[in-house]
Amino acid sequence: MANAMKKLIPLLDRVLIKRAEAVTKTAGGIVIPEKAQSKVLHGEVVAVGPGARKENGDFIPLLVKVGDKVLLPEYGGTKVSLETDDEYHLFRESDILAKINQ
Repeated sequence: MANAMKKLIPLLDRVLIKRAEAVTKTAGGIVIPEKAQSKVLHGEVVAVGPGARKENGDFIPLLVKVGDKVLLPEYGGTKVSLETDDEYHLFRESDILAKINQ
């Protein structure tokens, strides 16, 4: 997986996010059907671009960094297939709703 991450470097203000796993079982061990599972709206930042450019060519640094947990919109982002089974999406930084403090 680390090798695949090194090959994918987001451009400008884009952020690569690994979506969190959906809850498939209740605390009591009952399996939740796929249609009844709620959509996962949070994830972890795994790669970031250098930032958007100002008119003079300098970069505007991003507010999120690798390892941050973030809240995502219900729709949007571009699904990215890597060498792993995990689900990754590319979002613009402005599409990310919030950082989640731990």
